[in-house]
Amino acid sequence: MTEDTTTDKKSTGKFIRNVLIKGLLLFIIINFTIGLIPVGNNWGKLSLYNLVWPGRVRLPFGENPTEAYNLSLYDLEAMFASHEINAGDKPSDEFRIILIGDSATWGTLLEPQDTLSGLINADGLTTSDGRTVRAYNLAYPSMSLAKDLMILEKVLAYGPDLILWPVTLQSFPNQIQIETPLVANNPQRVIPLIDRFDLPLQDNLAAFTQSTYWDQTLIGRRRTIFDALQLQFYGMMWAATGIDQTYPSNYTPAQRDFEAGDTNFAGWDASTLPVDQLLTSALSAGTILAGDVPVLIVNEPILVSTGANSDIHYNFFYPRWAYDQYRELMTGLSADADWTYIDLWDVVPEAEFTNSAVHLTPAGSQTLYEALKPALEQLIAP
Repeated sequence: MTEDTTTDKKSTGKFIRNVLIKGLLLFIIINFTIGLIPVGNNWGKLSLYNLVWPGRVRLPFGENPTEAYNLSLYDLEAMFASHEINAGDKPSDEFRIILIGDSATWGTLLEPQDTLSGLINADGLTTSDGRTVRAYNLAYPSMSLAKDLMILEKVLAYGPDLILWPVTLQSFPNQIQIETPLVANNPQRVIPLIDRFDLPLQDNLAAFTQSTYWDQTLIGRRRTIFDALQLQFYGMMWAATGIDQTYPSNYTPAQRDFEAGDTNFAGWDASTLPVDQLLTSALSAGTILAGDVPVLIVNEPILVSTGANSDIHYNFFYPRWAYDQYRELMTGLSADADWTYIDLWDVVPEAEFTNSAVHLTPAGSQTLYEALKPALEQLIAP
């Protein structure tokens, strides 16, 4: 080995060492600089949907991405960026209906054309001034009025002419509002709504996911970034197949028979429904947020069982005492607050429910739409 060769090796080693040190320093700077950017920024708006492949017809949700080409994430910006409503400016000749709500409206076990939004779009409705009615499905599969309110605030940026808000009692108890991960992981969106409308959830704030500075760094956000990249990747398969959930033929049907003596709802035994523990104020908040945009609140259909002890229970969710009081409460509140409200709780036959007391078959969904259509027509062509 010559002296020149030894010198060259030392120079190469020093160069590699310097590159590694500089690279590490650069990564540390980027990692902690990102930590200074607040959660909920606009990065999620970067998307291949509506650009390389079409926008999804429902918000992303799913736990089996390899089969459903879909997954759940908590970044509302990324979720909306993947949706067809984000495709561009609202056409001038469009009357835009935006649906929010739970899994029944999202369409669990329903193909997109069989959901409520799909049926509205297939009907070819027009307004009295000639605009084409177009419905967008912005429901999300979890039961929480706080979640609905968060999404309602977001959809107002997309120019709705009418907001259609199906609800059910299971979405009302205060104690479950923040349990759904989409709410728990978005305190920066929900807490301002709680404060602005004085929603009675101050005692539940500990249920929000607490974010530290480290969680906001590049390393801390690696799961969020990975999920967003997965959503882009599965967009290609979704665009090719149209599949965004699995449709098993052997699902467990909704419960029809019930044990005698169990009258509990949300931890409350048969008595007077504790109105102060129900987030009815979220509905008022939603109508205030919507401003001049009409909000049609719908008490969505439930399974009315004829099975064992169905004189006590309507279904798995609801003992009769609780649901009957809820319907009476909603009728009174809607009259007092001048909500546009329709109660369609029993319009769908028992046989037209699938794996839940609120999930419909295609025929059940059609029945719901036919029952709802007169109220819709009054609002789109008064």
